[in-house]
Amino acid sequence: MTDHIEPAPARTGARPGPYEGGRRRELAAATVGSVVESFDWNIYAVLAPYFAADLFGHGKGGVSGVLAAYATFAVGFVARPVGSYLIGRLSDTRGRRFALSLGMAVIAVASLGLAALPGQRSIGVWAAVLAVLVRVVQGLAFGGEAPSVAAYVTETAPPRHRFAFSSVSYGGIVLGSLLSFGVLTTLIHTLGKSGLENGGWRWGFLVAALLGLGAVWVRRAAPESEEFHRARAGMRPGGRPPFLRMLREHRWAVLTVFLNTLGGTVGYYFALTYLPQYAAAYHVIDKERASSFMTIVLAVVLVTMLLTGAAADRFGLLPVARIGFGLPIPLVGFLLVGLHGGWLPFQLVAVLLGMMVATVLGTLNVFTGLLFPTEVRAVGLGVVNAATIAAFGGTFPLLAEWLGDHNGLGLIPFYVTLCTAGPAVGLLTAMRVPSFVAAVREAEPGIQRTPGSA
Repeated sequence: MTDHIEPAPARTGARPGPYEGGRRRELAAATVGSVVESFDWNIYAVLAPYFAADLFGHGKGGVSGVLAAYATFAVGFVARPVGSYLIGRLSDTRGRRFALSLGMAVIAVASLGLAALPGQRSIGVWAAVLAVLVRVVQGLAFGGEAPSVAAYVTETAPPRHRFAFSSVSYGGIVLGSLLSFGVLTTLIHTLGKSGLENGGWRWGFLVAALLGLGAVWVRRAAPESEEFHRARAGMRPGGRPPFLRMLREHRWAVLTVFLNTLGGTVGYYFALTYLPQYAAAYHVIDKERASSFMTIVLAVVLVTMLLTGAAADRFGLLPVARIGFGLPIPLVGFLLVGLHGGWLPFQLVAVLLGMMVATVLGTLNVFTGLLFPTEVRAVGLGVVNAATIAAFGGTFPLLAEWLGDHNGLGLIPFYVTLCTAGPAVGLLTAMRVPSFVAAVREAEPGIQRTPGSA
């Protein structure tokens, strides 16, 4: 049995640019949502110490308001898999643009709700209850955001520039993180710590709401995926299998998404979030100095993601992925041993770990999107992705803290190495998905396919 592969577009004259054919709108619609999602998620985390007492009180029985605020942050992770299923189904039935616009509208309204939420002095314990509910709603919307973006980018990116589009769209997450730290710095310099604690924190969520509304406007102007239209037109009534049967039918795709997400999320939370605290625990560098350097690391990560996407388009996904996905296996443990041994500086280790994470994230949207057929793409990759992030990404800081409290900090390099090896194994399981192999082979440089070729 042979795979039917559509012929590659003929080349005439100059090589077509990645943004020709009106593709700027599609790329902007995908990227702006990633910026807003990351900004909103991070602004809550960095503002939590300032609004904790206002919304959650000072706590009783030793439970602080800050702890309650971070527990509410974690609730959003739990809601994500449910949102992936609900909005993923809408994305696969009503369309990518509908799901993207709906999810972003919910995120924007929820951010506005947090900005306007009365404090405990006004409504008592209801302030905390409403804050939790808002975060649950946002978690549902966030759960549908990533898979809808991945599906939309996979289906609308020019075939010869798929991974460039993937890297730019996922790069929005890094831009959102940088923007959240920039807004926090501006608020601190403008209002001061006391001003933030006395209601100034609300400006951060107001900025998030305005960014979300801007993203809705951008997405409403974006065209629907033509591939989605063709798939829906060719679908017979009742053609979508039940969810559990779909997972069984696409088990290799499910396993691949799990492995890639495992490596990406644990690598992200360790290298870009927890690393300063890890280094400080070994007295290599003080936490404040290490944290301030992470802005530079994020900028390096963004550049590396863009270069990875361009390289995958230029040389093919498989050779780039074999190198990028394989490097963490020998290097993560080596770098961390060198860090706490004192013979590798924190700055070098942070940059190299960030670059290795970037090689996975730069291709992730399209890599995972190609694993599923159009009619189940969003819900298939979305639920697995969100559940993996909730189980391994959202729990990583808690796991690291628990290991530190029980003299197990030395186990972290082994755990991180094991998890970040996931994408390398996932590259092998992806080759068991015929449609993925066909799409990757078709895009290899210098290969021209004809209809009906093997």
